[in-house]
Amino acid sequence: MPLPSGVHTLVRRTHEDRVLQLLRQHGGMTRGELAKHIGLSRTTLSEISGNLISRGVVSVTIDDSPRVGRGRPAEILTLDPAAGQYLGVDFSHRRVRVAVMNAAHELIASDVAPYEEPADWGTRVELALGLIERLAEAPELHYEGIQGVAIGFPGPFSPRLPRRRAEPVAEARRVGAELVRTAFERRFGVPVLVDNNTRLAALGEAAWEPSTETEHLLYVRLSAGIGGGLVIGGRLVTGAAGFAGEFGHMSVAGSSVDCRCGKRGCLETIASIDAILRRCAEAGAGVTTLAGLDAAAAKGDPIVIAVLREAGEAVGQVLGSLAVATNPADIVIGGEVAHVSEVVVEQIAATVAYELVPVGGSTPRIRRAVLGDEGGAIGGIIALLRSSPLLAGYATLTADDASAETRLRRSNA
Repeated sequence: MPLPSGVHTLVRRTHEDRVLQLLRQHGGMTRGELAKHIGLSRTTLSEISGNLISRGVVSVTIDDSPRVGRGRPAEILTLDPAAGQYLGVDFSHRRVRVAVMNAAHELIASDVAPYEEPADWGTRVELALGLIERLAEAPELHYEGIQGVAIGFPGPFSPRLPRRRAEPVAEARRVGAELVRTAFERRFGVPVLVDNNTRLAALGEAAWEPSTETEHLLYVRLSAGIGGGLVIGGRLVTGAAGFAGEFGHMSVAGSSVDCRCGKRGCLETIASIDAILRRCAEAGAGVTTLAGLDAAAAKGDPIVIAVLREAGEAVGQVLGSLAVATNPADIVIGGEVAHVSEVVVEQIAATVAYELVPVGGSTPRIRRAVLGDEGGAIGGIIALLRSSPLLAGYATLTADDASAETRLRRSNA
């Protein structure tokens, strides 16, 4: 028995929404991949995608990657790049990174501006907005089409900090986050998402490449500070109060150096940039900057290599314990320290391997971050793409459709 016309319209629109949602979340996909995700026949999926293409909502490109065999190259469906743009902003302790992506998951602009760590939030926001305005000179950028803004905020930070007087550091961070949110809402007039920047970078690493999307991942960023993120079952873990991922403030055995968080022996006192430079100076190596550390490591300076191994071992101890508890598929190392020398990642991998429980098939892959310094900004955009409305003004129900929706819900009750 054929469906009533109103119900048929609702079902078709539901399938269209699902196609749009998948393309928004994952970027380009073939019809076969879409059909598999949604559970539709290829014939039905072809009809739905053809309708979206004819309306200009979806674009088609030809997959030019190397193929096996003589078949026709696959067609890749993406959201129309002109359907909207998304802005990601990552404030770290010493720089702000800005990235702009279109609805087709194409990164169309990215830049960075440094500042001194004591810089107040008014100064940081001014630098960020100035950087964004300079990027606007590119012809493909159209800020009037911005659909959402994501802000990566340095930790320890939770987007759920209470609106009441707390201890001074937490209160200062809450006030700073509100200042940032308000400034970007006024500038762009769109919703602004604010979350911990390294947690957003973890999401970016887990979801950036649909073909290698990872549902179970540990991420750590080794930079001026140390933070991380945990993805379990394809979901970003935030914790009860929103502070999950503060790996830099986990204690390391044998260390008693005071940390800026008020504790002693935190991982950040061993493996952050400042901690490594301090340890090199104490050991007699003449390096005082990250560039100098890079150069000394490239020459194989024995003091620098020993300090880097010490830092890698400390990171490996923390990540190894976390891996025993969470059993990730991937452990991703980001931040400038990860790129100083192969020694760092090698030592982390060796220490994690030692810490793991020897159960067959459970060894995680350990790799450097693929998104580099843009990870937090891109991860923020991915968070927007997974939570924002599909398309502004799209799929507005008529009275007949609303009536059909009610009947369909009742029939499924």
